[in-house]
Amino acid sequence: MSITSLIRPFFERRYRQLEHSGRNADDIQRQLLSKLIARAQNTEWGRTHQYQNITSYEEFARKVPVNTYENLKGFIDRMRHGESDVLWPGRVKWYAKSSGTTNDKSKFIPVSADGLQDTHYAGGKDVVACYLHNYPKSKLFDGRALILGGSHEQNYNVPESLVGDLSAILIENIHPMANWVRTPGKSVALLSDFETKRDRIARIAMKQKVTNLSGVPSWMLSVLSHMLEISGKKYVTDVWPHLEVFFHGGVAFTPYRNTYHEIIPSDQMHYMETYNASEGFFGLQSDPGDAAMELMVNYGVFYEFIPLEDVGKENPRVVPIWGVETGRNYAIVISTTCGLWRYQIGDTVKFTSLRPYKFFISGRTKSFINAFGEELIVDNAEKGLAEACKETGAEVKEYTAAPIFMDADAKCRHQWVIEFRTQPDSLEHFADTLDRALQKINSDYEAKRSHDITLQRLEIMTARENLFDDWLKGKGKLGGQHKIPRLANDRKIIDEIIQLNQ
Repeated sequence: MSITSLIRPFFERRYRQLEHSGRNADDIQRQLLSKLIARAQNTEWGRTHQYQNITSYEEFARKVPVNTYENLKGFIDRMRHGESDVLWPGRVKWYAKSSGTTNDKSKFIPVSADGLQDTHYAGGKDVVACYLHNYPKSKLFDGRALILGGSHEQNYNVPESLVGDLSAILIENIHPMANWVRTPGKSVALLSDFETKRDRIARIAMKQKVTNLSGVPSWMLSVLSHMLEISGKKYVTDVWPHLEVFFHGGVAFTPYRNTYHEIIPSDQMHYMETYNASEGFFGLQSDPGDAAMELMVNYGVFYEFIPLEDVGKENPRVVPIWGVETGRNYAIVISTTCGLWRYQIGDTVKFTSLRPYKFFISGRTKSFINAFGEELIVDNAEKGLAEACKETGAEVKEYTAAPIFMDADAKCRHQWVIEFRTQPDSLEHFADTLDRALQKINSDYEAKRSHDITLQRLEIMTARENLFDDWLKGKGKLGGQHKIPRLANDRKIIDEIIQLNQ
């Protein structure tokens, strides 16, 4: 009998619970906030903000400020040094190393024992529950899962205090039974050098029966391409004929979709998007027929949202989940069982439906171009690139874009650096198509492009092969969950990349 068929009933029960949560999200979130406040009322943060007297969401919103990492950094730093009961009860051992802020190279996000179980691992289980429900013929557990991860290291030389990529923290703490169905082993999965790890993973996994993949699309593609190179095979399915699903997240899948379809030419291959960040597991694609993800409301995460136009204001409007509307861009604010309180994670989302709450990631609060009032966000860029690729036969591997404020001829425009996996039929055709698509998608961009008065047509610079990987490597961020900043309102990143392209 199939192992998957024996395990399936457990996950089907969990799927029914998810359906109930989707229908009753507002009540579940209210109850969760009360539990979070009760758990943390005797911490330093809870005492300072009078958690013992908070009995409603409105009181919580009045007494607790909206925070950025800079606001919480001092508290987190003390926790990393071993202090207990600061932002969350007890001592927190693990800290997920995330991309940095204006003032720091990295952020260190606390990952408590509670958060590991009620959020991160809960999300992993629910991904499987939804997948097995949607694909009743699946044999997911009849083979191994190839899971990519980062590495971890000691923290401030403090015993029982460690930092690392979230993926490494999850692998290090995973239930021992899970190691029976995953690959590679922990000793390889946690190697710090990505190029060495990639080679070891490819050589080990190509000899095993792999049914599913989990990881960031860019880094997984690097591993798969290397495996095909050393195996001499043309398709991934030649190595793993039983491969059936890729659980992906971290970056938009659109630029990689065609390449995955080329190297995995199987009508039995499925793709499922997840939203698992260092700060928590927030969403998953519960319906394969709907590209939007469902917000996970029954974990250790209480959600609030700031309308995008209010981000950065001294007193922004903030609404709980029951106050959101479809079709608007919101910045996410979370309070969690890891001790993050009214914390802005930096992502923006747009809801497509309510109860269940479904959304897609529209960008980053700091990843946009608005140098001339055009308000170009990552979602616009991804859709525009998809249209340009379709029109010109191109495939984009990586890209970044930023404004040119004024050149020698007093002209302003957007500059894109693009590494193509497949070159377009004409770079001019690609640029024209992308520019027209962005005008169609974004009315502000269209207005600024009118008659070439404010903005001229965008400019594209072709990147040499592996340019973006080399830039990441120079930053010590090659592999793991690190990703290329897509859009920026200044030229710091793009100028570094252009310099490296020469």
